[in-house]
Amino acid sequence: MSAFKARPPVGIDPTGVSEEGAAVYELIRDDIISGRLEANSRLVVAELSERHQAPANAVREALQLLRSQGFVLIVHNKSARVRPIDQDFVRDTYEIGVLIEPSMVRWFVGMATSVDIAALERIQDQIEANNFSDQVLHGELDTQFHNVMYERHYNHLAAELWWKHREVLRAVARRYQYTLVRQAQVMREHRELIRLVRIGDADKAASLIAAHVDGAGRHVLEQMRASRAARAG
Repeated sequence: MSAFKARPPVGIDPTGVSEEGAAVYELIRDDIISGRLEANSRLVVAELSERHQAPANAVREALQLLRSQGFVLIVHNKSARVRPIDQDFVRDTYEIGVLIEPSMVRWFVGMATSVDIAALERIQDQIEANNFSDQVLHGELDTQFHNVMYERHYNHLAAELWWKHREVLRAVARRYQYTLVRQAQVMREHRELIRLVRIGDADKAASLIAAHVDGAGRHVLEQMRASRAARAG
């Protein structure tokens, strides 16, 4: 498995916590998404500290970050509990991308250089070479593909919001495999987006990215429904 990690937009701290806090955050987040920590279960700092062999302060940092991303609910300003990772949560998360990304892509088309286009093509070549065989690597490359378009955006708040919700959706999506239909859509839409950027068609590029992000979110929802139906059956 590749050690490649997508980087956040320039000037954005993706976590805002210490190195220890970031490490514990990933462990607890994975426990929540995998179901090892069940929905609505209470999160006790001392128990999590022992579970992950981490300092209490790092656990507290992790819980605050998880709260900001919607994975953890703080009840009555005291008790932390696991938020159910349900279809409403996924829908609310990806719809933010549908709203934000078209505007950011439209801006990118107006300032993209040949170097930017070459970067998109290089990353897409890597995506196609991987061909979904390593799903974690695909997620990193796909995120970096989008980040080429947003990393220099003048509105850092918008870029930070995009990154935050992108990371949430990507973490949830790791539980599910891409269907062959979705794989083909991703490849086709990325290549078409590069073409539209090259010819400077901002309106069509914005429309395409909206459909692309919506398709990604709907695919996760479909996989969640299928998984739930399989468990019920």
